[in-house]
Amino acid sequence: MRPNTKVQNLEQHFEAYSEWRKSLAAAVSELKSWLQQQELSDTQVDQRLEHVLSTLRDDKLYVAFVAEFSRGKSELINAIFFANFGQRILPSSAGRTTMCPTEVMHEKNSEPMLRLLPIETRKSGTTITEFRGFPEEWQVIPLDTQSPDKMIETLQHITEVKHISREEAQTMGFHIAEEESQNGMRIADDGLVEIPKWRHAIINIPHPLLDQGLVILDTPGLNALGAEPELTLNMLPSAHAVLFILAADAGVTKSDIDVWHDHIGVRKDSANKGRLVVLNKIDGLWDELRDWDEVNREIDRQIRDTAKHLAIPEQNVFPVSAQKALLGKVRKDTKVLERSRILALEQALGNEIVPAKREIVRDNISGDMEDIIQAMRLIIAQRLKNVYEHMDELGGLSGKNMDVIEHMMKKVKADKEIFEKSLQRFQATRSIFSQQTNVLYTHLNLKNLDSHIAQTKKDMEISMTTAGLKVCMQGFFKHAQDTMQEAAKQAQEIKAMMEGVYKKFQEEHGLSDIKPGSFSVTRYLREIKRLEDRHDQYMKGVSLVFTEQRALTKKFFESSVAKVRAIYKMANRDADNWLRSIMSPMESQVREHQVQLRRRLESIKRIHQASDTLEERVQELEQIRDGISEQESNLENRIGVVLQTINFDKSPPADKTSA
Repeated sequence: MRPNTKVQNLEQHFEAYSEWRKSLAAAVSELKSWLQQQELSDTQVDQRLEHVLSTLRDDKLYVAFVAEFSRGKSELINAIFFANFGQRILPSSAGRTTMCPTEVMHEKNSEPMLRLLPIETRKSGTTITEFRGFPEEWQVIPLDTQSPDKMIETLQHITEVKHISREEAQTMGFHIAEEESQNGMRIADDGLVEIPKWRHAIINIPHPLLDQGLVILDTPGLNALGAEPELTLNMLPSAHAVLFILAADAGVTKSDIDVWHDHIGVRKDSANKGRLVVLNKIDGLWDELRDWDEVNREIDRQIRDTAKHLAIPEQNVFPVSAQKALLGKVRKDTKVLERSRILALEQALGNEIVPAKREIVRDNISGDMEDIIQAMRLIIAQRLKNVYEHMDELGGLSGKNMDVIEHMMKKVKADKEIFEKSLQRFQATRSIFSQQTNVLYTHLNLKNLDSHIAQTKKDMEISMTTAGLKVCMQGFFKHAQDTMQEAAKQAQEIKAMMEGVYKKFQEEHGLSDIKPGSFSVTRYLREIKRLEDRHDQYMKGVSLVFTEQRALTKKFFESSVAKVRAIYKMANRDADNWLRSIMSPMESQVREHQVQLRRRLESIKRIHQASDTLEERVQELEQIRDGISEQESNLENRIGVVLQTINFDKSPPADKTSA
């Protein structure tokens, strides 16, 4: 039936992506093993290949669903992913259902379960990401996947709320809505503030797409987005696709526009990919008294209005009826499913997010693979060059007397001594390199950053004015940007120094011409600037009372400060990789040159002592040359498999056919 074909189409996209990762991991593993067998590898190469394999193994694809309350978000997730259960799995009813941010995933080494993080953990100032490392802080409830009814009952926990005093709500950083028109937590009939019982939920459940790395992030409306900064600053920006759900019966409301512009809307430096708008509940426009063409014209009008309000292309707006889509799938009713228009949305999901995610993974591993491939080719080329030079050297001795051979032996000894003196200079350079590296790490040092964070927090807590808070925030961002700029300058000094060392060895000993790569901090600075701009926008024209200042301080440290610290951790990791990559090719070439000099000296010594004839030694070198040539051919074959797998969808059509 057609419904199954289309649902499988979405799954086929994920399956193809999963197969691509597995094929690429197999090709990289094969290359790694072969390099070790051929003694071409070293610790640095092994570590970088293991990093590539780790990226491919642990890869996740995040799809976030965002909407204000009563837009049918949970129903849409049920319709796309969980119709096979024959009923609604995620709580979906009129009004507020999903009260806390919820992740749906499958960790194969864990039993099906619902994990709930109590809302009280907000008081600690610890992020959700950090709490993932403390399993004892979560409440765990097993999920009975054999009984949909029991599973539905268990998942109702994510809708739970509790009533607390205004003071306690403010301590947790919640904004309280004094009027119905305001965003914030509502005051219940008992005069207390109604808040979610849980801060975060994780549903671990087997599912074909979840098994392949898909993670669904179900987020509540504007209140939750504002209350949990980690969502807006970490989880949503890092999602590979965001589906923003509107309701056709309500149109684009002010709160919808606020959510879009503040948390989702595409930035000027980004592409439109991965940001889809879903116009849900189009079945509310179905009217037996109206012509079907008239209904479609009304839907088209709403698409145009939505695109105009959100400043996006009309093709990024998908009208659907999640409720009818779920019904059509459960009852296997082709006609209802087609009218729901869910199939076009599923097609777009597969067409957009899977290739986009593959591109991200490709970008993440391509740098490592290019460096490793270049390093291996250089080693093979150096080995072949050394053998040919040695053969030419021995060929020049043919017919010569022992005096000439002795003279050649002295020359090689002299070359070896000169090279060893160069090595002493190289070791001195390594010492300077180490000192320069320490300076770079000082700029990126997390302890130094933590000291500045502590001072900023202290300054903000004693500040009595909104203007004072703004100054503290601006000072924090400036410090972060300044130290990152200093790190960039230091990295440039290290690069210039290594370029000089490489050039010297190339001129004096004929080593291959290697150009050290650069360490760029541009993306870190851009992300810090984005955080700063968001806070500037929020603080514009704002004047807060003391309790709100405390809440703002808490929010600032839970969101931007935590994010900046994460940026610095990433910069440290990238600096580690760069420093290894800048020194590793030099060390490999030095090792190869040392081996070659020893081999030359040993050959001439044996000929001089008549323990070997010249012909025997040349034959031995020819065998070594043939072995290296075969090694080169095998290396290129394995490199070809890796590159073909990485770029399988970028080859010309003729190549694809032949493959």
